[in-house]
Amino acid sequence: MTSQCFTTSRIRDLNDAFRQRGLASGQWMLTRGVADKGAEFVANAFLQVQSFDNFTSGNDPYGEHDFGSFELAGEHLFWKIDYYDPTLSWGSDIPECAQATSRVLTLMLASEY
Repeated sequence: MTSQCFTTSRIRDLNDAFRQRGLASGQWMLTRGVADKGAEFVANAFLQVQSFDNFTSGNDPYGEHDFGSFELAGEHLFWKIDYYDPTLSWGSDIPECAQATSRVLTLMLASEY
């Protein structure tokens, strides 16, 4: 296994754990458009993100499981995971290192992109 494969696999595993388990290893952010849909919509959207497994070469070309899209209540939504240093001041150069990287998942309406 090449080091790139190991790195991609590690990033994917960390992203899946973060996304599926919620706030334990990073932060979830949502846009005003999502928030304005109300608490029930937000809760259902979070559940959709946590259970998302429709990764394809089109939406996950690098195999990191850092992006997804889905339909909910007639709305098309996107979510994206970005990598920052632990202080959230800079981007992380080593997203495969859990101790040196804070993950931020942003959930938005496709119309807000």
